Amino acid sequence: MQKVLITGSRIASPAAESPSPLQILSSADIAASGASNLQDLLQKNPTMGTPTVSRTNSNFLTSSGGVSTINLRNLGDSRTLVLVNGRRFVSGMPGESAVDLNTIPTDFIERVELLTGGASATYGSDAVAGVVNIILKKNFNGVLVDAQTGKSNEGDDFKKKLALTFGTTSADGASNVMGHFGYSKQGAVYSRDRDFSAVDQTSAITQGHPELAFVAKKPNYSGYAPQGHFFGDSEDFTYDANNNIVPWNQNGTAGTGAGATGFNRSAYRLIAVPTERYLFATTGNWAFNENHSAFFEGNYASTKADTNIEAFPLGSDQVYKPSGQVPAATLINGVVVKNPLVPQYLYDRISDTDGDGVPDYFFTRRLSEFGARRATVDRDTFRLATGLKGTIKDWSYEAFIAYGKTKEAQSSTGQVNVMSLRNALEAIPGPDGTPVCRDVHAREEGCVPISLFGYNSITPDALKYVTAPGSLTTAITQKLAGGSVSGELPLGLAAGRIGIAAGLEWRDEDSSAIPDPLTQSGLNAGNALPPTFGSFTVREAFVETRVPLLKDQPFARELSFLGTVRHGDYSTVGSTNSWNAGLEWGITSDFKLRGTRAQSTRAPNINELYQAPSQDFPTGLVDPCEGVSSGGTSALAVNCRNAPGVAANMAAHGGIFTLNQADQQGISGYDRGNPNLKAEKGRSTTIGLVITPRSIPMLSRFTFTVDYFNIKIADAIVQTDRQYALDQCYNQNNPTFCSFITRRPSAVGNLSSGSIKYSDVAVTNSGGFGTEGVDLTGSWSDKVGPGNLSARLAWTWLRDLWQKATPEAEKNFDVGEITAANTNAPRNRANLNLAYKWGNFGATWVATYTGPVSLDDQFLKSLSIAPGTVGVGSRTYNDFQFTYDVRKSMQLYLGLDNAFNAKAPPIISGLPGDKTGTETDTSTYDAIGRRYYLGLRVTL
Repeated sequence: MQKVLITGSRIASPAAESPSPLQILSSADIAASGASNLQDLLQKNPTMGTPTVSRTNSNFLTSSGGVSTINLRNLGDSRTLVLVNGRRFVSGMPGESAVDLNTIPTDFIERVELLTGGASATYGSDAVAGVVNIILKKNFNGVLVDAQTGKSNEGDDFKKKLALTFGTTSADGASNVMGHFGYSKQGAVYSRDRDFSAVDQTSAITQGHPELAFVAKKPNYSGYAPQGHFFGDSEDFTYDANNNIVPWNQNGTAGTGAGATGFNRSAYRLIAVPTERYLFATTGNWAFNENHSAFFEGNYASTKADTNIEAFPLGSDQVYKPSGQVPAATLINGVVVKNPLVPQYLYDRISDTDGDGVPDYFFTRRLSEFGARRATVDRDTFRLATGLKGTIKDWSYEAFIAYGKTKEAQSSTGQVNVMSLRNALEAIPGPDGTPVCRDVHAREEGCVPISLFGYNSITPDALKYVTAPGSLTTAITQKLAGGSVSGELPLGLAAGRIGIAAGLEWRDEDSSAIPDPLTQSGLNAGNALPPTFGSFTVREAFVETRVPLLKDQPFARELSFLGTVRHGDYSTVGSTNSWNAGLEWGITSDFKLRGTRAQSTRAPNINELYQAPSQDFPTGLVDPCEGVSSGGTSALAVNCRNAPGVAANMAAHGGIFTLNQADQQGISGYDRGNPNLKAEKGRSTTIGLVITPRSIPMLSRFTFTVDYFNIKIADAIVQTDRQYALDQCYNQNNPTFCSFITRRPSAVGNLSSGSIKYSDVAVTNSGGFGTEGVDLTGSWSDKVGPGNLSARLAWTWLRDLWQKATPEAEKNFDVGEITAANTNAPRNRANLNLAYKWGNFGATWVATYTGPVSLDDQFLKSLSIAPGTVGVGSRTYNDFQFTYDVRKSMQLYLGLDNAFNAKAPPIISGLPGDKTGTETDTSTYDAIGRRYYLGLRVTL
């Protein structure tokens, strides 16, 4: 009997059955979906959670636009390990472990195996939620051409695809080579082209009014308008379309928006990012003889994506930090000289509010002359793996090396150089009365005065001077080497010989992300974002065994124990240990029980370890030390007095630590990695029943599986809340969290001594996650009428999904909810696939069901609304594909996705789960609508 390897084990067994829950998608499933991106198909499987990055939720990301990732069990992309032919694949995102599925051509895939539960002992770090193993085709002979085109019901989301797959096999069948060239393009979908997202809006929900949750307040225009909004001492104004001064009226007449002076951002936003891909893949096997061969795998993917959002919103506080006062004049030899570009109307209504001797004003403005903020991403992924495999007597061996690299070059428009803008805003009359920049050195460098007053007031020369093109370059490099042997020990047990596998692996990961200099220094009106560099190496050893305990006994046709142990040595976190233990109990040929218990580990990724401090300006923080007295004896009082500057503050304020408004508003901070992180540990339990009733004629074509899963993660790597860090430092005297806080040792200007200067955020091993539920699958295939009918059902019932920000915190249950943290976790999800083939005709129907969810309970509680009382209903999406075999070597196919045009639920801005610009959760629901495609497959 032929032995095969299955996902979850390194030991070949005589039956392709897994001790852990395993679901398989075949190449026929991929072809019947019409999907050009594997993510589109995998997301229909009910085991999948909400993807962190996809074409429909990445428009606002600062990098990785258009990337496609997957998230098993809603435990996070970084806890889902993606393999290709059982080996790791280079990440598609800098500093992360998530694989970009754009890089793997769907036409080159034989099958995809989805394994639930911890598998770190078998495959290493990251397999906490499970494994997605993509098995590529082999032994293909001939040429296959697949051409496809399609579009949405609204005429957008235009899709085209051309794929060429070819291969040949030696006469003896021992050697083969395959190749694939592919091109695909998916067009943009703009928010303005869908009625539900064409206008800026927000939910009308308020305290105690759940009935208003899905009532849209629109228009809800932005206060940053292209003509500007200007503030004097007690009056504000703007301009109309003819650049006449008018009162500010952000949303215009209630209900109609007539006369609105605000700005509709939705006119520029995207629901789906346009993506273009060029793909090449190859595999091959060269047999030296019947026992030894060499193999190789190669992948190259070139992806281009374009994100697009509205023009930059600029406030004067981003230019003149922190107060925002813009000087309307200049002191020259003690004389106040007015900026000639400042309207007299404004100048007459302002005074000196910051004590510098000249009147000042405030503004907000949309920099529409700069154009939309557009980022063009060019991403290239290269991977090559090669090695030797074979058998020596009864033992199999494999040794391999692999190299992978993803690099991204992103260029962006629409940003402003703040230093240049300050120079341009401070104008004085020149010798001939023409405005010139006040600063002599700036004039020498080409400074051109700028006017922000009214529509299109920025001249081309001024625009050129203050524009700041942005760039970001990233690179991720992965190097792998490994070897393993497997076989059976010569001395066996009564039930059979003991199988064993053992191996060594080495991996090196390196990542960098380098923004342009202005972004690094925070001089493009955003927060400072320095470059991030990091790397790590790991050496691992594993041993796996399969021990047959019983065979051909009453109620024990087969009983086997499976166990695996892996030890890792990381350059970052030191030693890690993973293990799993399982039983397979074949009661009869029709019934089989299976169960596993596993401990998995996840070492922190490069971003979590080494993310460079990026500046932020948090609001709403409460200093625990405020109001503490110098004579207090509590732990809080003692800890506060020991902090720099606090005692001096108390002495200056009658023994009470006192803060002013400037202190509360003057807090900055940095978001950063933490090189002292430990590895996460996950414990998973799965128990399942497999029913293959071959002995019952009426049911002999059925296969059923039901599996219980329970996964818990301790020491989870999470970003620590700033308020929690303050509490842990001063109320709990935890030095780890005190290191995140910097106080001013002495007063600086109007900022008090002891006030918080920096409140940083870093990731820590303080969290926890867990999930529990049941998977059920059923499949059947038989002749019905003149043709063959096949059916497959996959259903997941989610009993529990929870997270903890800290060890002391109560569990926050997310099951049956949609949250602001990109989680949509209905209790029930299902997928039904029916296919019928009759002669030259074929039809496939796929129904995907997503159950109802309520809004995040924490969100509802904050509005004094009972949890579970506000939510959205279920959605079912129906996809069809019809095929006709023109002849044996040619097939025509027509497909409809979301055939009945099911609408996405109204998860409006302001509600948890909304994706900016879409007015729904586009990670879960279809906001594009019905789509058609037509294709042709030709075999030569």
